[in-house]
Amino acid sequence: MKNLDNTSGRRPKWMMAVAVLAAVFGVLTVFSGGSVLFGPTQAQKAAGAIVPFVVWFNFLAGFAYLVTAFGIWMMRDWALGLSVFIAVATAGVAMVFGYQVSQGIGFEMRTVGALAFRFVVWAAIALALFRAGRPE
Repeated sequence: MKNLDNTSGRRPKWMMAVAVLAAVFGVLTVFSGGSVLFGPTQAQKAAGAIVPFVVWFNFLAGFAYLVTAFGIWMMRDWALGLSVFIAVATAGVAMVFGYQVSQGIGFEMRTVGALAFRFVVWAAIALALFRAGRPE
C-alpha cells in the first residue's frame, strides 16, 4: 500500500472506512465466538448445532481481523497479505466444513451463510487493498 498515489501521506477516506469495518467485524467476531466457546450455557444452547473447529477458527480469526484493521489504518503493506490469508483460510475452513456436512454432521444453516459472508468480505478487502497498491 505504500504505492498509493497519495503524496500527502494521509489515508484515503475509503481506507479509513475499510479499517473501521474490519475492526468492528473483528470485535463482533471475537465476542460472538467467545460467547459460544466460553459464555454461559444459554449462549451455547442458543448457538445450536455448532461445528467446534469452525467456531474456534472464527474466534481466532477475529483477532486477525483486528490486527489487519490496524494495518489498514496505518497503511502497512502487510495488511494486504494478511487480508489475503484470512480470505484463503476462510475458504479452506468452508471447504472442510462442506466436506464434514456431506458426511452427515449436524450444523446450523447460518454457519454456511456466515462462512460465505466472511469470505466475500475479506476477498473484497484484499482486492481493494491490492488495487490501491498497484502502480498506475
